[in-house]
Amino acid sequence: MFGLFGKSPDLPHGVDQMRLLIFLLAFGAVLAAQTFDIVLANGRVMDPETNLDAVRNVGIRGGKIAAVSAAALEGRTVLDMKGLVVTAGFIDLHSHGQTPENYGYKARDGVTTALEMEVGVNPVSAWYAAREGKARVNFGATSGHIPAAMAVLHDSGLLLPRDAAANRTPTPEEQRQIIELVRQGLDEGALGIGMGIAYVPKTSREQILEVFQLAAERRVPIYVHMRASGPLEPGVIDSLQEVLADAAATGASLHVVHITSMGVRQTPICLRLIAGARARGLDVTTEAYPYTAGMTDIASAVFDEGWQGRTGGIGYGDLQWALTGERLTADTFARYRKLGGMVILHSIPEDMVRVAMADPTVMVASDGILDNGKGHPRAAGSYARVLGRYVREQHALSLMDALRKMSLSPAERLGIQSKGRLEVGADADITVFDPERVMDRATFENPAQYSEGIPFVLVNGVVVVRDGQLVDGVAPGRGLRR
Repeated sequence: MFGLFGKSPDLPHGVDQMRLLIFLLAFGAVLAAQTFDIVLANGRVMDPETNLDAVRNVGIRGGKIAAVSAAALEGRTVLDMKGLVVTAGFIDLHSHGQTPENYGYKARDGVTTALEMEVGVNPVSAWYAAREGKARVNFGATSGHIPAAMAVLHDSGLLLPRDAAANRTPTPEEQRQIIELVRQGLDEGALGIGMGIAYVPKTSREQILEVFQLAAERRVPIYVHMRASGPLEPGVIDSLQEVLADAAATGASLHVVHITSMGVRQTPICLRLIAGARARGLDVTTEAYPYTAGMTDIASAVFDEGWQGRTGGIGYGDLQWALTGERLTADTFARYRKLGGMVILHSIPEDMVRVAMADPTVMVASDGILDNGKGHPRAAGSYARVLGRYVREQHALSLMDALRKMSLSPAERLGIQSKGRLEVGADADITVFDPERVMDRATFENPAQYSEGIPFVLVNGVVVVRDGQLVDGVAPGRGLRR
């Protein structure tokens, strides 16, 4: 109906065209006469599900998108979006920064939903309760195998294992307890199972298979950081084959996290393996962040003996201490490894980042975390960087493909129909950006810099970014549960 809902009605054969025109004009007049809570007027509306790309007016009522209309709409608040793209809010499947500080940077980067899916959490209910009514953006998490293993094995690490869970294989009784904790998290509404095999390398392949069996039994996706990276064998190919085989054997849905930092120069081969598995019926997806460096805890098992080969042949000088920005030496590496803390790994070739950004099946996810302004720029700038660097400047992919990778595809991975779409009935999680100006500003030396060119962001119909600034005193984010 003149693009009101993005779909055309089925018309009776031989309907009188004049009567139809009168009906449509009357219907449009009725819609225009309605008053919406907020109207986003005159924007370039882009919806990655229907491929709508046209100037439209968006009416919001009760936290939902109530109209997408070519006709003018009345609203208690009307915001002029002329010259700006209006689209579904971005969904970050891999966001370790689950704090008010991080949520602010997410909102300024166009993210309306930030999820902790790789490491996950445990216990689950308490984690959700701590954020209800306090979050600027939507939040959610998986039931984490890592925190479950750390609890059962009494590991002293915080986010990641650094001793017991990293250094020994769980006994059969400990494995039973770990599985039970993960199951309990699913009972409490977690969005799937999170697993970081690289951080619990002594966990046997049979024990990993048992976690996949639980995912299949409960019909939830499993989000996996694979066992090893890089070209050395056993390396990324062996690790990818392990999780693909476990998914095929159990029927579990699989999401492989940060494919570029695992594959490094072998990223194209990894994408071929995933594409082949998908073509033969496996439910497998993957993601990448638009940067040439990763970040993890220097005290974790990732830096056990032989780490240089597993990370693509980098050396001490390719490591950057997140707290100070300094590049490491053998001496500082040894000192910081005893201390523990985040280190940036400059290991991913730029052309491999471009390969992943150009691949329409690779979702965008940040893997980001900031702590008092220290960390990795991906926590603050991933989504603006895709739009500015890889769409506008490098033309590595189309704008619509980029939006699909950042909103619709993650929503489909989650099985959530109400998000990732700019359509009537969807949640009013909306990002507005200037396609000529949007760009990340965060750097490795100063990661705590907001993206620019994203003047408005709405979460559940509430404006959380207005005129490029965070709105104080609002917390419309809701917990996403299975």
